[in-house]
Amino acid sequence: MKKIGLFFGSFNPIHIGHLILANYILENSDMDELWFVVSPQNPFKDKKSLLKDHNRLDMVQLAVKSYPNMRASNVEFSLPKPSYTIDTLTYLHEKYPDYSFSLIMGEDNLSSLHKWKNSDLLIKNHHIIVYPRVFEGEKKDSEYLQHENISMIKAPVIELSATEIRNMIRDGKNVRPMLPPEVFDYLDGSSFYK
Repeated sequence: MKKIGLFFGSFNPIHIGHLILANYILENSDMDELWFVVSPQNPFKDKKSLLKDHNRLDMVQLAVKSYPNMRASNVEFSLPKPSYTIDTLTYLHEKYPDYSFSLIMGEDNLSSLHKWKNSDLLIKNHHIIVYPRVFEGEKKDSEYLQHENISMIKAPVIELSATEIRNMIRDGKNVRPMLPPEVFDYLDGSSFYK
């Protein structure tokens, strides 16, 4: 059975922190592939700064083209909105019955997992890999970390945020070192985030 890790996000834009983390997880787990699942427009996010779905997907495709075990996924683009992780996983299991899917999430998301739709089913039926994050929230995840389907991976903590990158672009600052070269070129020739 092919093992796939699912890394959900808006990737607005995808940056080197995402790639470092994805590569680390692939190299330190038994996953065959890691899919960056580009999430559609979130009604709670600032619409001014969120690029259109296809632009964000284009950037992820550019960023992963040199990594044979990574791919961009637009699976949520055609699913009902709002997108719920449990519904996306149900759809993927039906479409790829011979694949095993693991969910990759930051430690900050784990602390609010109890608020997710059908979180009990999510934990019961899927392996969840949690990577460390620097965040201000309360750490309420100790109960989750005891669950057999949840494992914490000692991945590097990358303090790099897409929000900060967007702000730097808006302010005319150099973000070249923070982005995969293809993504920098894609943004550099556009008016995105300005």
